[in-house]
Amino acid sequence: MSLKKLFFILFISGTFTMSAENVLLKEFRTTNGAIPFDKIAKSDFEPAIDFAIKEHNSEIDAITSNPEKPTFENTIVALDQSGKTIGRVIRVFDALNNADADDELLAISERITPKCSAHSASIILNEKLWQRIKYVHDNCDISKLDTESRTLLKNTYDEFVNNGASLEGDKRDQYRNLLEKLSNATLKFGQNALKATSSYNMWLTADQLQGLPESAIDAAKADAKSKNNEGGEYLITLQYPSYSAFMKYSSNRELRKQLYIAYNSQCTSGEFDNTAIEKDIAYMRYELAKLLGFSNYAEYNLKNTMAGTPENVYNLLNQLRDAYRDAQKKEIKELAEYASKIEGKKITLMPWDYSYYYEKLKDSKYQFNDEVLRPYFELNNVIAGVFGFATKMYGLHFTENFDAQVYHPDVKVYNVTDENGKYIGMLYADFFPRSTKRSGAWMTEFGGQYIDNNGKNVRPLITIVTNFTPPTENKPSLLTFDEVETFLHEFGHALHGLLTDCKYASLSGTSVRHDFVELPSQFNENYLTQKEFLDSFAKHYITGEKIPQEIIDKIVAASQFGAAYACVRQLNFGYLDMAWHTITTPVDDPVKFEADAIASVEIFPAVKGTAISPKFTHIFAGGYAAGYYGYKWAEVLDADAFSKFLETGIFNPETAHSFRDNILKRGGSEEPMILYKRFRGQEPTIDALLKRDGIIKTAKKGKKK
Repeated sequence: MSLKKLFFILFISGTFTMSAENVLLKEFRTTNGAIPFDKIAKSDFEPAIDFAIKEHNSEIDAITSNPEKPTFENTIVALDQSGKTIGRVIRVFDALNNADADDELLAISERITPKCSAHSASIILNEKLWQRIKYVHDNCDISKLDTESRTLLKNTYDEFVNNGASLEGDKRDQYRNLLEKLSNATLKFGQNALKATSSYNMWLTADQLQGLPESAIDAAKADAKSKNNEGGEYLITLQYPSYSAFMKYSSNRELRKQLYIAYNSQCTSGEFDNTAIEKDIAYMRYELAKLLGFSNYAEYNLKNTMAGTPENVYNLLNQLRDAYRDAQKKEIKELAEYASKIEGKKITLMPWDYSYYYEKLKDSKYQFNDEVLRPYFELNNVIAGVFGFATKMYGLHFTENFDAQVYHPDVKVYNVTDENGKYIGMLYADFFPRSTKRSGAWMTEFGGQYIDNNGKNVRPLITIVTNFTPPTENKPSLLTFDEVETFLHEFGHALHGLLTDCKYASLSGTSVRHDFVELPSQFNENYLTQKEFLDSFAKHYITGEKIPQEIIDKIVAASQFGAAYACVRQLNFGYLDMAWHTITTPVDDPVKFEADAIASVEIFPAVKGTAISPKFTHIFAGGYAAGYYGYKWAEVLDADAFSKFLETGIFNPETAHSFRDNILKRGGSEEPMILYKRFRGQEPTIDALLKRDGIIKTAKKGKKK
């Protein structure tokens, strides 16, 4: 397994007697390497990790003790191919720990994470290994290497430098200690967030459900039943489908306020308090960056991104803020006037009001809301439509695999083949929320694509995990427009992982620059307002009627109405992320710190007792530290990329093949701007994004840096 992927997994997630029964310790002897979940016990993970670390150390020792002169093959390639066992174990464990974690798995995670963190540090700080890598980097004739090999050499060298390999003496020990402390802190942060979300229950009676559509009421009843109705007949939780529906439709302002405060005060105090942990994480990251010679963590983390520097990130955030701020204020003014009109009194909008009045105003202006669309988005039809998109664009076919083992009964598995019937990979899909699954949606892999020593193209095992509206006793799973958009988004990541065709594991699939990884996912979202695509699957689950063009036009108009608010809200997160990761002294008052960071994009008055940071898992427990801006940069890219399809045809074969061959297949084998320009013929501009969002009617000239 590649170091790059290993280090990423180790960050999020001795004595040993090997048991012959521990299936995790060998390549899975299953069709296409499918995970044999029926043969894996939770008790297998710890001993498997211990053995895999020992095995990986032996592989590293074999590289460093090689008496031959260091070469690209015997050092760089050998390192890329090492660690297969530990990679396999961690990928399986990490998937379960995020999607189906009980107390036992959480406890195991707390024990193995320090071991894994120490192991990754021991590799990066292995002086003999570093000297061999440095020798190859300094002496290799790169003219004899192909493009992908040159990228692997550069990435390996940069990775070691950026992770402390060039440190000497006490600084190495400081780095190692910081790394271990950071690993433990980020793990604790994420676990607190998961537990806080899962622990909250708002029990309601029928007369407290005013305004909620039938689908939300059915879901609340089903959630209550899943808890044995221990607190009543209806249950609202902080899981996305439950929380989002209540905030959109409940006419009870006090209950909306109560739920909003509960959601946004998670981890601010009590048993799952993250306020001290977030301060520690941010300052330890600064200390780590300082050790490596950088002014702050953002400067360190952005070195190998498209943005390059904190200054360029702030330029992006500021330019988007200036472009969208007036439109956002106009939207809020219109919304406040509408709320006051329908309530018959002056309403000062608060954050728990936005979704509710926005839905009502959207319904008033465009005569539709999410509930109008739900009947057209029955999950099985949506699955067929999303898969059909890949068939039409890239010639892929998805066949459900009923024989593959799964970690939970909700999970579906599909074999993926190309237009010629050739096996491409396997896709696992886990759609519904549960108390053991963290909130949100994500794509990951049980195994990535690479070419092995025998020339075999090892194909990937990809997973999509979401928290969609589940079926009820009366209705199938009917998704909201946002949930279908989320499906398309994660499916874009999945296609990036499935279609990849690279030589080296560390360069395949989504192993790209951090601010390039969202392009394939956000690109897919553009199709959700295209009637040609919608007609392929979006039909009323009872009548079979397709979504009328009139409603699609309203969807576009409504999305433009809320676009400025949505952008400024995202900028809010981006500024906060950058503030935490440009500190040079410890944060004393995190509440004031957060308020100052987001002041220029604040939309509503601050609510006492609430905060974003303590539950901001993306930056404190995920991979988005000093990288959250990437979502907005990806919007610039995806809008610009889709504009080419609008010019040539949204399913134009030549354009689709170019996107596949230059973006999806190439992974991180070349610099992303080179790949993008090869597809698009030019660098991206902000014109298409501003046009799509209705901010300008005619595109202005000028490139976005």
